[in-house]
Amino acid sequence: MAGARPEAAAVSKTTSDQHAADGPVPAPAAAAQSTTGELLELALGYVYSAALHTAARFGIADHLVDGPRTAAELAEAIEVDGPYLYRLLRLLATKGVFREDTEGRFHLTALARPLCTDGERSLRDYITVRGEAVFWESAGRLHEAVRTGTTAFERLYGVPFYDHVAADPAFGRAFNSSMAAFSETLSNDVAEAWDFSQVKSAVDVGGGRGGLLRAILRRNPHMTGTLFDLKSVVAGHVLDEPGLEGRWTVAGGDFFVSVPAGADVYLLKHVLASWPDEDCVRILRTCRAAMPAHARLLAVNAMIPPGNDPHPGKTIDLLMMTVLNGKGRTRAEYEALLTAAGFTVTRVLEASPHASVMEAVATA
Repeated sequence: MAGARPEAAAVSKTTSDQHAADGPVPAPAAAAQSTTGELLELALGYVYSAALHTAARFGIADHLVDGPRTAAELAEAIEVDGPYLYRLLRLLATKGVFREDTEGRFHLTALARPLCTDGERSLRDYITVRGEAVFWESAGRLHEAVRTGTTAFERLYGVPFYDHVAADPAFGRAFNSSMAAFSETLSNDVAEAWDFSQVKSAVDVGGGRGGLLRAILRRNPHMTGTLFDLKSVVAGHVLDEPGLEGRWTVAGGDFFVSVPAGADVYLLKHVLASWPDEDCVRILRTCRAAMPAHARLLAVNAMIPPGNDPHPGKTIDLLMMTVLNGKGRTRAEYEALLTAAGFTVTRVLEASPHASVMEAVATA
């Protein structure tokens, strides 16, 4: 190494020793390529969403329950174009939604199983409806929501989202069914997380079709319950099943005006996230006015944690920005709403990342 300075040789040796200890260091070009590829993948994330919505719409998973099939066989069964379907399934397989074997057959995977219509935790309805234009078009205007601080949906359609749902019966039925499918995956978690053994009665406020109330009544045969939501929503309730006879009622109304009075527990599952702060306080005050002194309020929401880690609450928060006037909140923000409405938080139970149960009582 003629002409090399001693200190340069020392630096070179130190660097080599470090590489030997830590393993090879990626070349700058390779690292840049990796970063670029990851960023491009994020930029094209909507393509994966479109593929997933399409697979749900055509019921691909249902056709794989009895065994793997080729794209051509699937295409014939559901009457779509075979080569296009193959390309769609090939992409989904890269994410673990379905799996292609060496003979070109696609298999049902654990990740794809919730796409089955009759699965225990089926999400097919939820994923299908999220592929409707009202959601895609609103998400495409996210930049307008950020610029103006207003919901993208209302700028596109001229009315609040729930007014649109009420005005379109077909979409309303599909949307309510999709929400029931999503809630079904969480209701059992909530029913198990909180002890209802000393509770005689509950009111599920804004409870949709009653999936949560049904889960609670199934586990607590000593209880009765009331499902409360808009008349058009509770008309499609799921409470009429063996074992629950005589233990439930349904009531239609407006939770900004009044809710059924006199129960031991009041449930608000995924209601507050759909509304701005001032409306949340109105809902909570309506509940407080109906509650006896001993009653408990259970507010169930995804609570956004601090830090940079992924969390479903952060994703739902962006959905709210595009479609509704609500927002995801931290624990402190939910506690502030309850305090403003005259409640004291007594404890918080983590049923799941999607469903933290915040228990509160009326402040004396």
